[in-house]
Amino acid sequence: MKFFLKPKLALLLLAVAAAHSAQAQDTLKVTLQEAVRIALSENPTIKVAGQEIKLKKEARREAYSGLFPEANLVGSYSRAIKKQSFAMEGKVIEVGTDNTYSGGLSVSLPVFAPALYKSISLTKTDVDLAVEKARSSRLDMVNQVTKAFYQLLLAQDSYEVLLKSYKQSEDNYNVVKAKYEQGSVSEYDKISAEVQMRSLKPTVVYARNGVNLDTLQLKVLMGMEAGVNVAVDGNLKDYEMSMFTRQAMPRPNNLINNSTLKQLELNALQLKQNLKLQYTNFMPTLSANFQYMYTSMNDNFKFKEYDWRPYSTLGLNLTIPLFKGSNFTKLKQTRIQMKQLEENRINTERQLTMQATSYLDNMAASSEQVVSNKEAVFQAEKGRTIAEKRYEVGKGTILELNSSEVALTEAKLTYNQSIYDYLVAKADLDLVMGEEVVME
Repeated sequence: MKFFLKPKLALLLLAVAAAHSAQAQDTLKVTLQEAVRIALSENPTIKVAGQEIKLKKEARREAYSGLFPEANLVGSYSRAIKKQSFAMEGKVIEVGTDNTYSGGLSVSLPVFAPALYKSISLTKTDVDLAVEKARSSRLDMVNQVTKAFYQLLLAQDSYEVLLKSYKQSEDNYNVVKAKYEQGSVSEYDKISAEVQMRSLKPTVVYARNGVNLDTLQLKVLMGMEAGVNVAVDGNLKDYEMSMFTRQAMPRPNNLINNSTLKQLELNALQLKQNLKLQYTNFMPTLSANFQYMYTSMNDNFKFKEYDWRPYSTLGLNLTIPLFKGSNFTKLKQTRIQMKQLEENRINTERQLTMQATSYLDNMAASSEQVVSNKEAVFQAEKGRTIAEKRYEVGKGTILELNSSEVALTEAKLTYNQSIYDYLVAKADLDLVMGEEVVME
């Protein structure tokens, strides 16, 4: 996924920091794109994924370093417990010295090391896999932030609908109460209006708490402290037109950008490279060695009198493996793992295709529901107006008035829910398809 941090993001982050440091009461309003940009910049999960890429790159550099010479300063000391001896003409003669010192420079260089070459290829795949996992983390973060943003919009819209309904029921109660005091309506009407009003109060409080909870969830995803005041810009109705904009819908079986499948492909490549690496256990290795040393042999510890003599060597070390049983079992294990991974990939692709199809169906159903629910809101508003006028002239009942208000509230809530369902299904579809989002 391509994500670009524009200067606008820097200004947003500065605003957030200022709000936090000053404990300001001003609310930072963010759009969906701004919320996503901040989350991709500040969320710890994204930062960890970025650090993992750096870690794998360092491991690759470490593998490459094996191609270069290795130089060491070496030294040794040994003391003879019993000197070597031999007999000559009836006499026992000891040879050697009590103390042997040596020290100098030792250099080694791989000449032919198949395992090292294959390990370098394997580390490249490790880096590619870390990059893809980081992309997956970003995709998932975009999905979570997007749905959290829509969830907060739904909570805010629902709260506004319920609050408006409560205020309307409160106005109705005041009108009915005044008519009751004038003797134009019965006590039953007053009681019904009051019950209707009071029954809505807990729902409004619950909806307000839902807004607070959803706001906190969004702030967590954005990597913000709880004390920062954040609000989302707009409402669900703003996204209604985008539902009916002509655009080519993706095919559910076109999953070439799906991150899970890409990771499985890289895992399969890893196993293939690991298999090649294991074959190198049957191949010879050749290395060159050079030593430049000083040695001294003495029978005492008078270091100033020691005579240090230099010597140097240049040689080749050849290792030819003959037999090691574990090498064969490792090959069999890797081949089995490759078959398991292939079966897992096939099953995963089928599951993802099913999910994509389900999300497309949900989007289509939600689009139809939006049209129907929008008409339902229009009819419910018309019905409430008629019920109000009928009650005012004494032809309608308080039950009709209450029912019309309840019907309107439910119609508005259902309408908002259908828009939300479409947007959530679209966000989940983008995740499955691995859609890349360019933040402008």
